[in-house]
This record gives sequence, C-alpha cells and structure tokens, in this order.
Amino acid sequence: MLSSVPAAAGFLAGADLSANAIERARRASSGYLDLTSGNPTRHGLIFPPQVLRTAAEPYWATRRYDPDPLGLPAAREAITRYYLGRIPPLRLQPDQVVITASTSEAYSLLFTLLADPGDNLLAPDVTYPLFEHLAAAHHVALRTYRLDESRGWQIDEASLLAQADSRTRAVLIVSPHNPTGMIVQRPVVALDQLGLPVICDEVFADFTYRAPHTPPFATLHPALPVFTLNGISKMFALPDLKLGWIAMNAPAAAMFGARLEILNDLYLGANSLTQAMLPALFANSAEFTAAMRRRIRASLDMALAMLAGCPVLRAQPPDGGYYLFAHVQSWDDEEALVLHLLERGVLVHPGFFYGCEDGAHLLISCLVEPEMLKRGIEIIIQALTPG
Repeated sequence: MLSSVPAAAGFLAGADLSANAIERARRASSGYLDLTSGNPTRHGLIFPPQVLRTAAEPYWATRRYDPDPLGLPAAREAITRYYLGRIPPLRLQPDQVVITASTSEAYSLLFTLLADPGDNLLAPDVTYPLFEHLAAAHHVALRTYRLDESRGWQIDEASLLAQADSRTRAVLIVSPHNPTGMIVQRPVVALDQLGLPVICDEVFADFTYRAPHTPPFATLHPALPVFTLNGISKMFALPDLKLGWIAMNAPAAAMFGARLEILNDLYLGANSLTQAMLPALFANSAEFTAAMRRRIRASLDMALAMLAGCPVLRAQPPDGGYYLFAHVQSWDDEEALVLHLLERGVLVHPGFFYGCEDGAHLLISCLVEPEMLKRGIEIIIQALTPG
C-alpha cells in the first residue's frame, strides 16, 4: 500500500527554494570580485600547517576511541583557560563546557534543550540567516527584537520586552554581531527583567575594532543562565576542522547541564582528533591570530577611509567582527542595487539577506584579500557616486 504521508511534509516543505534574482545573476556572471566571503581559507588566511601536524602527531600513537559526552577533558580544560584570558575573565570549570562539531550544532542542541514545538525564541531582527532555518527544523517560532541603527545597532530594550510572551523560552544574542559588528558591552536591563536563558554567540569575540575588547556576555549577567557559543572556525581560521563548544555559566550548568550532557551524548559530533589537537592549537596560535587581526583591522581602516569619500554611502565603524554593513542613501530597491553593482563587476549582499528592511544596506566582508577588497570598493564608489 502506498504511504499516506502528504507530499508537502517536513523541513521547508512547500517553500520556494528556487534561486532568487541575485543568485541567478551571480551564476550567469563571471570575473566579478566577491566581497561577501567569510571563508578565511579562500583569502590566504591559512593556519600554519606545521602547527597542525605537530598538534595531531601524538594522537596517532595513543589513538583510542573513548568518548566523553561533554568532550575530551584536556580540550575542555584548554577552553576554560581561554576564558580566563578574556577581559574580564570568565571563570569556568571543565564540566561547564560541552564540545560540539560546530556552533550550528550547538544551536541545534540548545533549541532542543530549551524549547518544545510551538514555543518561541527571541532573536535580533537583523542577523545572519541561520536562525530561521534552525527554528523551522525544531518547530519553534522566532520573534524578533529590534537593533537600533541610530545607536550603533544596540539592542532596543523596549522591543525586547514587547516581543516576549508566555511561550518565550530563550533570547539569542550575537556579540560581536553579524553583520553589524555591534558588541554588547554593558548589562541589558531588559534581560534581567525577563529572566530567560540567553544563548550568546561570540564567534567573532577575538576580532575587535572600535571596542577595546569583547566582554564575555556571561560576565555581564552572572545571575542569568547563559550559554556561550564559540569555536575554532573564526578564531583560528579553521572552519574545516569542525569544532565548537557551549560554555555554561553556573546558573546554566545547574539548571540544564545534566540534560545537555545527555543530548550531546546522543550525537558525539565532535571528532576525537580535533579535540585532541585543541590544547596545542591554543598554545601555538598567538602569532597567526595576531597577524590575522592586524590584517583585518588594516582592511577595515582602508575600507572605511575609502567609503567616506562616497557621498551616498554611510558605513559605521563596527565594534568588532570583520564586516561592514553600509547604508546606501540614494537607493530604495536593494535587489536592483546589488544587480547594478554585479553588472559592474562586484558582488555584495543586500540588507534583506540579513532581515534588514529599513532602508538600503550592503554587506562588505573585510576578510577578503586586501587588494581585491580595494579594487571592489573602488568599483562600488564609482558605480554609486552621482555623475
């Protein structure tokens, strides 16, 4: 007998998955400069191979599969030492760290941990297009709170309070924020009023620009349950080695630690080799990461100086991260704007890719190789400067 399962059931069933106009134009184009990439391995930022080889070598001689549901103890201890070096330090015990294969997997575990189908989570209205799909996969809703562009994209606390209801289970925060670069540098009073768990994504924490440092969010709200997400994809430019983590502050560990341990034990997604390498990566990464930060800072300096000469573009210096989210004053149609630039040989992302619907915005990645970035910005300025 044929199955009675409806044709449109499951993840994204019934959604229009056809390419949009920008993607179709991109596929049909050749020779353009891509100023959207956040992949460091495409732009000459390659972690030293010898450090990787040396870090991996001891694993092969003592290789045993002996998984720990929280992650290998030595890797978790290395992560706790990393947080002691942050400003201000975040003091954790190794059993407050859960190692995952990625921050995306970490989000998935936490959505499962904190919410039932039909519940909702609060997320910023402008953000990287990940949360929407993760929420759909877990059958939870997203309710968006506002980021205020006029105040450097800070959280609008009245909006945060207004969006919460009886089925709100957690608040999602990204600091430094993607794509705006905003860093939460002081307590958010509305969060204490809500009393909800907070999931804070800090994958860009080591890349500051206008801000002197990224305070670990858990140090700003020590009484709230805070789950801090990070990993080696951005920190060490190692997206291919697939290792992330969840760091629970004391309230989070007390309330949710046992259940999160069981959840992570269901998957054991992080591979043992990368976990075994992690202490050596932390110990031998300083020179590479310092050089990477210098290059990104120099690229942001250059891009902001160049864009200041374009009368229709306003780019705020970000607190951190490596993106510019520039406001374009003379265009209403972002899709037409991006296609206009692509026709002239440069690809950028429109603001609506990130949920921004207030005016026209462009995302420019300053992770891109500096000479390519310079040439791309020259094209943008020439294309947008009134003649």
